[in-house]
Amino acid sequence: MPHVGTQIPADIANQMTDVAAHVDDTDWHLDRLYDFAKNMGASILMPTNSRYVIDLNRPPDDENLYPGVNTTGLLPTDTFDEEALYKEGYLPDDAEKARRRELYWEPYHQALAEELKRLKEKHGQVLLWEAHSIRSHIPRLFEGQLPDFNFGTSNDQSATEGLADELAAIAQQDDRYSAVANARFKGGYITRHYGQPADGIHAVQLELSQGTYMDEFRPYAYDEVRAQKLVLAISACLEHAMKRVAMLTGSVH
Repeated sequence: MPHVGTQIPADIANQMTDVAAHVDDTDWHLDRLYDFAKNMGASILMPTNSRYVIDLNRPPDDENLYPGVNTTGLLPTDTFDEEALYKEGYLPDDAEKARRRELYWEPYHQALAEELKRLKEKHGQVLLWEAHSIRSHIPRLFEGQLPDFNFGTSNDQSATEGLADELAAIAQQDDRYSAVANARFKGGYITRHYGQPADGIHAVQLELSQGTYMDEFRPYAYDEVRAQKLVLAISACLEHAMKRVAMLTGSVH
């Protein structure tokens, strides 16, 4: 859950605008929504700091993963609504980018890499589920309304072939939800970098429309009724993905 953090260290917050304090672009409440995964034996990695500090799902060289699309970078300088995050004269420079990369980005990815290695040594095959959520309308990033479930496997490069399409079909078995595979969101840096199906690591990104489980505007209230229904659909997808990956070793973990 690389974008679930909400904290901004004081030294950085002092350079930022009042807008930044709202951390509007957080993947809100995913820890609560995915609480059921603990009973499935999942390892869960969650940062404490906001993506405004550094985006853990961007490459360390800050390459745009969606060429031609206006999106945010490794150190975001504005929100999804293109509101400035920094006071005038305080935009981070290359030295600050390097500092934050070393202080925040590298430890997170070291922890993720070590956990994937541990699980692979134990089970042979690993499912890496990259959990995200986002507002259903963000003109900067996509046109119109976002589908409810957006599965990404980097066009079948980060997971066993066809898995994303299977998951989209399962999600749509509940006629309350729409779903797509490898459309606008194909997977971020984590999915693309760590997803190595030939080496036993299968990475899937799920970008959820926040309207499926919460209010999309401040104060971003969690909706228990909507969330309980959504959990049934997510857990069905996660169970299917686990079984598909486990079949590759002939056993279920």
